[in-house]
Amino acid sequence: MKGTIDAKIPNAKEKILNNEKEMAEHTMVVDLLRNDLSMVAKKVRVEKFRYVENIKAGERELLQVSSKIRGDLEENWQDTIGDILSTMLPAGSITGTPKKSTTEIIKKVEGYERGFYSGVFGVFDGESLDSAIMIRYIEQIGNALYYKSGGGITIDSDMMAEYNEMCEKIYVPFL
Repeated sequence: MKGTIDAKIPNAKEKILNNEKEMAEHTMVVDLLRNDLSMVAKKVRVEKFRYVENIKAGERELLQVSSKIRGDLEENWQDTIGDILSTMLPAGSITGTPKKSTTEIIKKVEGYERGFYSGVFGVFDGESLDSAIMIRYIEQIGNALYYKSGGGITIDSDMMAEYNEMCEKIYVPFL
């Protein structure tokens, strides 16, 4: 998933799909994720490229550009699930490319350990894994809650547009 726009914007779907910067960023991430998946799977392929999904964020509706990438794991992949995940992490959709130097820059700039934020969570029942990357995350430390969220920055990014996109995605339900 790379590329988000407010669904209320006139011609939002066409605008997000025709935005050159969003296209370049999405293509780069798809290529990076194909490469990452190729380290642990065979016959890696993009099954569906740049399609738009509707996402509810409270009362708001966003359009999100996604692609579907698939690969074939070894027959008994469940026995090595930890190795598979470790090989692919950190997620390329979080780091961008080149992964190693970008990760070093992020650590230097942020100056703290992310902990679980931007890691993987999921349910593994011994047969299948349903997982996701924690791109928006609430962490409790003592009696305080910390909400963590971010956005991807590329050389072609507009700082305010990226900031506004991040703010559009933030939704914290109140009980």
